[in-house]
Amino acid sequence: MPAELGRRVRRRVRAVRKRAATRGDSGMTAIEFVLLTPVLFFMIFATVQFALYFFADHVAQAAAQAGARKARATADEQPGAWRGEARDVVDSYIRQLGPQLVLSPDVTMVQPEQNTVGVEIAARVPTVFPGLDLTVHAQSVGPVERFVQEEGN
Repeated sequence: MPAELGRRVRRRVRAVRKRAATRGDSGMTAIEFVLLTPVLFFMIFATVQFALYFFADHVAQAAAQAGARKARATADEQPGAWRGEARDVVDSYIRQLGPQLVLSPDVTMVQPEQNTVGVEIAARVPTVFPGLDLTVHAQSVGPVERFVQEEGN
């Protein structure tokens, strides 16, 4: 009988310890969830903002390069008209690739030297976080394409 009593006591002690161990952790998961959820949401929104910014930067750079290509090709043939044609190409690229990503684009035609033309773009980027103001800048400049006849013919 004493051996039987000892086993019952040991079982009872184990059961009490088991309940005490599980009772001490109750609610811990909910607290961890409450503390980590804002961090998780911030990381998700920061990833989305990062993607928006870099896609808008790529759209602006592609539009500036396309406008500069048009400016380089037409600046020699049409000395004053290249600005309008390059601007049309830039606007077309922005409309096709990211009209909701490149907001209020400020397009400037640049001619830093006599035989060089280019396009510069500055635009705002939509933001996920209130109060954040992001802008992208893109510039592409190159020499004017000229076709010169060989001498001696």
